[in-house]
Amino acid sequence: MTIESSASPLIFGGAQSPRAALPVLPPLALYIHIPWCVRKCPYCDFNSHTASPVLPEEEYVDALLADLDQDLHAVYGRELSSIFFGGGTPSLFSAEALGRLLKGVEQRIPFASDIEITLEANPGTFEQEKFRAYRALGINRLSIGIQSFQEEKLKALGRIHNGDEAVRAAGMARQAGFDNFNLDLMHGLPDQSLDDALNDLRQAIALKPTHLSWYQLTLEPNTVFWNQPPTLPEDDALWDIQEAGQALLAEHGYAQYEVSAYARPGRPARHNLNYWSFGDFIGIGAGAHGKLSHPDGRIVRTWKTRLPKDYLNPAKSFKAGEKALTNEELPFEFLMNALRLTEGVEARLYTERTGLPLESLAEGRREAEQSGLLQVEPSRLAATLRGQLFLNDLLQNFLT
Repeated sequence: MTIESSASPLIFGGAQSPRAALPVLPPLALYIHIPWCVRKCPYCDFNSHTASPVLPEEEYVDALLADLDQDLHAVYGRELSSIFFGGGTPSLFSAEALGRLLKGVEQRIPFASDIEITLEANPGTFEQEKFRAYRALGINRLSIGIQSFQEEKLKALGRIHNGDEAVRAAGMARQAGFDNFNLDLMHGLPDQSLDDALNDLRQAIALKPTHLSWYQLTLEPNTVFWNQPPTLPEDDALWDIQEAGQALLAEHGYAQYEVSAYARPGRPARHNLNYWSFGDFIGIGAGAHGKLSHPDGRIVRTWKTRLPKDYLNPAKSFKAGEKALTNEELPFEFLMNALRLTEGVEARLYTERTGLPLESLAEGRREAEQSGLLQVEPSRLAATLRGQLFLNDLLQNFLT
């Protein structure tokens, strides 16, 4: 593919401004995709596949490390600030397999002394000894896929656990030594009332997680729910749930720092903060995506082969494609992430992470401020409360 030169011009009001080289590269993270699940949920559009009775752990770990080897050229001496095991259900893999993988990663890229290593897990796959072993490996954060505590809602979502197992999972996480864990919870579920949604939140809060991901169920293409849509709450009911839920979370000390992320003080997800602030991440595993900056100013998005059988096939390439972001695409790409943060980001970060002058946003900023979607604050890029609610409308100001 043709990669645009870092010196290609960008036109601002008739003048040409080249994209600058990046004097300081962004922090570096690693995303590792484990694509297997016990069962595919009807709402899920992630790259996940029903697991066979015996998973190819050894072969997949070998492939992940070989995949990582091909991206090492973009490390440029940086250390890893965070690692995130996503899926699928990464907790289907044994501690032995994940231990060999983590050791192989650290041999290739040094770990920061305070590295955050998160593992996604589902309550139906919790085993106390297994999670003690995960903690002993250095995995220090869990993200537990609860979605709901109510039996009828869990059945509608196709989940393999029940409410009691969800509660026990949080207790088992603490007993295994995890003092930092997230609970994933959905709202706007089929036939869900305001009381249903708030009861789920109250139960989650009672388990004292350090972080809550609370987001609305949406119907995505290529899912069972897209083709056979369930009856979801009306817009007015969804708005009532959102307002009441946010108030409840704030009352219990969970500050909203992103569209659907709430955390105790000092406990936001470091991996996701890096993503939203346009940091770099290597993506390895079937269907994984990455974003890598180069000192010459190039910023390249990558994506890997989706099907596990193809990813494990030595005759096929791990990388399915890559794209260098153009000067015209970068403003939208940066802001699509940064404006999800409720506090936004310092304006200077735009130039640091893209190599483009802040003036390249001038026209879009002016229009967004005049429409009440962007805060009038020269030193920050942050959406107003209205802008957070209408983020797509806000971002339209920065499309070219």
